[in-house]
Amino acid sequence: MTETAAGEIVEARLDNGLRVLVAENPTVDAVAVNLWYGVGSRDESPGRTGLAHLFEHLMFQGSQNVAAGEHMALLESFGADLNATTSFDRTNYFQTVPTRAFELALWLEADRMGGLPDALDQKNLDSQRDVVRNERRERMDNQPYGDAFERMQALLFPVGHGYHHMPIGSMEDLAAASLDDVRAFFHQHYAPANAVLTIAGNVRTREALDKAALYFDAVDAGDRWHRGQTADLPALEPLDQQIRADVSSRVPADALWCGWRIPADGTADFDAATVALRILGGGASSRLVERLTRRSRLAQSINAFPNDLTGGTAVAMLVVAAQQDASVAEIETILDAELERFATEGPNEAEFTAALAQAEREWLESTATLAGLADEVSRAVCLFGTADRVSEAVARIRAVTPEQVRSVTRTWLRPHQRAQLIYRKEQS
Repeated sequence: MTETAAGEIVEARLDNGLRVLVAENPTVDAVAVNLWYGVGSRDESPGRTGLAHLFEHLMFQGSQNVAAGEHMALLESFGADLNATTSFDRTNYFQTVPTRAFELALWLEADRMGGLPDALDQKNLDSQRDVVRNERRERMDNQPYGDAFERMQALLFPVGHGYHHMPIGSMEDLAAASLDDVRAFFHQHYAPANAVLTIAGNVRTREALDKAALYFDAVDAGDRWHRGQTADLPALEPLDQQIRADVSSRVPADALWCGWRIPADGTADFDAATVALRILGGGASSRLVERLTRRSRLAQSINAFPNDLTGGTAVAMLVVAAQQDASVAEIETILDAELERFATEGPNEAEFTAALAQAEREWLESTATLAGLADEVSRAVCLFGTADRVSEAVARIRAVTPEQVRSVTRTWLRPHQRAQLIYRKEQS
């Protein structure tokens, strides 16, 4: 095991390749145990989509020494808060536990990292496929605008690109996946060298590292695969012309969804684009809220935000929910004019200063809890290779300039460069 220090965060790498980060905080009697794997929907092969998200469910269905459902039951008996999520770039498993349950959390994570295939059988696979199908029906198929992100990703990224499909994947692909397919996916992507374990809270650094080694050193390194050994996704240019799609659906009001390709998270241009989105539609005082909700009264709500993808290309999103009987075409006209004006003039001093302050406040809030800090550390190391990104985050926010915001808008956020999805309310 080798160790390095980055500020107050200590990092070690076990012999099997697992990276372990520790951030001491003795002020609360709790520990966050956070594990990120460098596997998301971008890593799936054509015809085998949805497997990364499927494992978010399978990982709670038993492992070598843990019965199905026992992982959550054991931790919840101590009052733990735990869950997991899957995205395009990663899968994370996280729990915040009382200090006395810290070793239990480590043992459970190590047991499923090393011993999941021992419990993976056809019954578990079929059961969790059904869970995913129900999840899709509840969250996407039967929700107003529920398929909007899926449609937008397909418009923005070509077929075959890792970001073309959503993490939930294709139900047809999931139905066709065999037990051997699923086991092979696990062995490739759930290797220790493709994972980051962060421990934050009321535990001594030396003890935390020793306990992590005790439980995880026994996990076979396999072929020591990690995503860094594969070529990254290519950086895509902006769309050269607007792509439009109309959907007639049971929605409460017409809505306009816009998406732009932008540089990937981790670049200065992504940081500048994030500030631009805040100024345009990221809050109650933003330009488009003022123009479309207060002055023209055409919109009920506006939200602008980035999808912080790291594989070459990220996405800027803008969602406008129209007032009843408002003209979507009129909303488009105003939106285009405001985007062009912003690309030409850039932000004024007041809105720029407010956007940076909002970004800094949100970052500090996200790392104020043990769970939030552990998650940001795992993200930094898993996706960017270093925990330094955590301590440098505020400096990166403050480094954005008004000219960068104007430039990134002019280069990446023009009206003709967007994919546009319009939901129209079905007439009864």
